[in-house]
Amino acid sequence: MSKVLIVGGGAAGMFAAIFAARNQNQVHVYEKNEKLGKKLFITGKGRCNMTNACDMEGLLESVQTNSKFLYSSFYGHNNFDTIDFFESIGLRTKIERGNRVFPVSDHSSDVIQALVREMNKLGVQIHLRTEVKDIVMQEGQARGIRTNKGTIIEGDAVIVATGGLSYETTGSTGDGFTFAKAMGHRVTELYPSLVPLTIKEAFATELMGLSLKNTGISVYSGKKCLYQDFGEMMFTHFGVTGPMILSASSYIGKEIKKQDLTLIVDLKPALTLEQLDQRVLKDFTSQLNKDFRNSITGLFPAKLIPVMVALSGIAPYKKVNEISKEERMNFVKLIKSLTLTITGLRGYKEAVITKGGVDIKEINPSTMESKKVQGVYFIGEVLDLDAVTGGFNLQIAWSTAYAAGTSIY
Repeated sequence: MSKVLIVGGGAAGMFAAIFAARNQNQVHVYEKNEKLGKKLFITGKGRCNMTNACDMEGLLESVQTNSKFLYSSFYGHNNFDTIDFFESIGLRTKIERGNRVFPVSDHSSDVIQALVREMNKLGVQIHLRTEVKDIVMQEGQARGIRTNKGTIIEGDAVIVATGGLSYETTGSTGDGFTFAKAMGHRVTELYPSLVPLTIKEAFATELMGLSLKNTGISVYSGKKCLYQDFGEMMFTHFGVTGPMILSASSYIGKEIKKQDLTLIVDLKPALTLEQLDQRVLKDFTSQLNKDFRNSITGLFPAKLIPVMVALSGIAPYKKVNEISKEERMNFVKLIKSLTLTITGLRGYKEAVITKGGVDIKEINPSTMESKKVQGVYFIGEVLDLDAVTGGFNLQIAWSTAYAAGTSIY
């Protein structure tokens, strides 16, 4: 039996605590906040998208960075194991669109409460309002932790589950990266990820609050396409957000540091250019004596109409029967490729996750133990691992936590 000290009481920390305790270890969780799972509480807009019920191929394909590293931990504890685990401790789950898994109650607090109940049942000791300042090492081995009160707590193993830099108000302040560097680990370049994008064009701001569904997007760096998707997006006071925008952000971190990127929005992706032209021609034919600005109400939401009119180059009060074929074709092309300029990512305060982290080359993929310091384990977001939206980042947390928790005796 070992004395296991877990730094961080978020998703990964709580999960690791349960499985380390099931392995007959004495487990202590140290959390700087006044309660556990603060970030977990706000995930999935407070509903907690716990995992994704896709197959293993889909699980691995969702991982953006270092997916091969996760083979061992994903096969050791996969997404269906996660669902079974939560069901076994009394939390009922459901599967929604895109195979996203949520608690039946739609309350993330129920996920946290289920984890806390299980920890209490197993005798895990939880220390709230206790900040860990250092990991104590001796001769290349973990010996314990030092808290903000100056107290040194001895232990046989230390699991670092501190998260990244996203949502700083939940306690994610990069402590784990500091610990890792102090032990001689390399920490890769860090970026906010799954984050909204800032847009140069003033009309994007005019569209604030407008949500577009069934829309296609493509992100380009020059002629190189970095990302394509279909789904939902929304305009904000600074640019754009929404599920597919957040996913796009995880592909462009390095590129956006070098230069502005181009975002092309296809407002009618279900129609080819020719089909859309026929649709527009039909609308025009039935409204020949109307002003152009009043003839396109069936094509767009009301808020978008003035912007599309302005960008079309067609005078708002021009009669439909006076619009040339060339003008109409240019308008159709505009609908299929509304072009915006991405100037940057929003910050960590709005990022769902942190891209980058502790270099996985220095971590044992089967156990999450450091290859540099015996008895130290890194799990969850502190590692250089990240995935797209849909419950996949939480699955990384669960799987890596399970690997660490079950490898300590």
